[in-house]
Amino acid sequence: MNWSSAFKGVTAPLLIDNIDTDQIIPSREMKTISKKGLKKGLFANWQYVYAKRKKIGLNKDFILNKKEFSHSSILLSGKNFGCGSSREHAVWALIDFGIKVVIAESFGRIFKNNCARNGLLTIELTRMQIEYINKLIKKSTNNNLIEIHLRRKIVITPDNKKFAFNIDPFVMGILLKGQDFIENTLLKERVIDSFLKKDKIKRSWAHL
Repeated sequence: MNWSSAFKGVTAPLLIDNIDTDQIIPSREMKTISKKGLKKGLFANWQYVYAKRKKIGLNKDFILNKKEFSHSSILLSGKNFGCGSSREHAVWALIDFGIKVVIAESFGRIFKNNCARNGLLTIELTRMQIEYINKLIKKSTNNNLIEIHLRRKIVITPDNKKFAFNIDPFVMGILLKGQDFIENTLLKERVIDSFLKKDKIKRSWAHL
């Protein structure tokens, strides 16, 4: 994802508080350690209709199953999004579906860190701002495009209002560079090697 320029995407409103990682992807849907194919299990309890605990079809009323939101790249939600367990599959499932950004009032701490490590942008706005965007989308599906400027740290609503947001400078830096945490660490390989050489002299016992 290239965050150096503005990003505009279809925004799906899912204004529910305390959506935990088991709701994002139930444990029964985590049948692989791969990051691919998990979109089928994304919000599985809401995405499908069940009979005797078996999937019998798609739930046509679920927001991401509706035609106008089936290609959403931005998810709009409530407070404490991603609370619960530390399963990274929740982030992988969102990314596999095509979600690039989650806008919420607040996030589970571990989930937010997992998002940063996987290149999924999390943006915190106030409840009032989120409800304002939600009302615009509900008025007309023509209002479901939101524009995001990461460098400027602003969200632009369909009616051109600008909402500022905060982001950790380190996370912002790796997103703008298109890096993950490991790639960022490898850039400091010479510094790390230099430290290890000096530390082996100072604390040889620690490197046995």
